[in-house]
Amino acid sequence: MTGRNAQKSRRTAETEIDLEINLDGSGISEIDTGIPFFDHMLTLFSKHGLFDLKVRVQGDIEVDFHHTIEDTGIVIGECMREALGTKEGISRYGSAYLPMDETLARVVVDLSNRPHLEFRAPAGTPSAPNMPFTLVEEFCRAVASNLRANIHVELLYGRDGHHIAEAIFKGLARALREACEKDARVKGIPSTKEAL
Repeated sequence: MTGRNAQKSRRTAETEIDLEINLDGSGISEIDTGIPFFDHMLTLFSKHGLFDLKVRVQGDIEVDFHHTIEDTGIVIGECMREALGTKEGISRYGSAYLPMDETLARVVVDLSNRPHLEFRAPAGTPSAPNMPFTLVEEFCRAVASNLRANIHVELLYGRDGHHIAEAIFKGLARALREACEKDARVKGIPSTKEAL
């Protein structure tokens, strides 16, 4: 595997995760989390971020989906942070407006080394048929905390739970792709502190 890549295995009493990511890929993925809708979201994340992604998870989905989805977000964040290295030459910031039929989501990212998630959605936002909407937020929080990124997600409007989750996952992918991209004009680390 060439490019900026990382791989990690994580074992807890709740999940067993093996994950590989290449930030300079072409959107090829092999995903098996035991949750078909989450597999679909991660496949979209890979495709629209142009991240090559391999994910294998065995989780306690008989309890619920929370541990599998959150822990996968943790490992994705950790691997992306490792793959970015010192962050020399990256764009650092990324943003995306993502339409999905009647839905519009906005995602903005700063690879700042200051973890924060701002997640805004109207009360009563519907879930996808096979995944609670609250777990979309938990996934984003896990990525933000472990990538050590400032991520803002806002659902501007939408009615269909599937479309809403898809718009957010695709928007996150596009914003991260832009933030991770190398910019030939950036010399060193893109911060006046000279550290990220």
